[in-house]
Amino acid sequence: MNTANQPTSTSSEESCNAIGRGEGRSKRPMHDLIALERKALVNALSGQSTMNYRAIIDGFRAKGVAIEDIKPRENVFTFHAWCGVGRCVKRGEHGVKVCTYVPMTRTDPDSGEISSFRSPKQTTVFHISQTEPLVPAQSDVAA
Repeated sequence: MNTANQPTSTSSEESCNAIGRGEGRSKRPMHDLIALERKALVNALSGQSTMNYRAIIDGFRAKGVAIEDIKPRENVFTFHAWCGVGRCVKRGEHGVKVCTYVPMTRTDPDSGEISSFRSPKQTTVFHISQTEPLVPAQSDVAA
């Protein structure tokens, strides 16, 4: 019997937030999670680089998603960006790893001068088909 799609005792929103905190890590206050999700969504929507598009398209094509259904910055986002738009990545889904650049600052200990730079970071993106709405549809509640 396949139990992957069986309902659980927690809501999707609770699951999304619990997964975002990670098991074994300290729990973040809810307002920190909301801020993180908003920032992730703004970053996803405002980015200008297209350097990962080939990796995203190839990765999701290998997972069986039709090429015309793969639209980076429209229906491909990070875990926290999906939470920011009211969707949660389904349990057990595996995304596509991409490289992004994160803005950072460094303070020189001698002069106190602050310099800005961008550091590479690996992250995972998920297609909309790998997500579900945080709030169940009315038909799901009645069933």
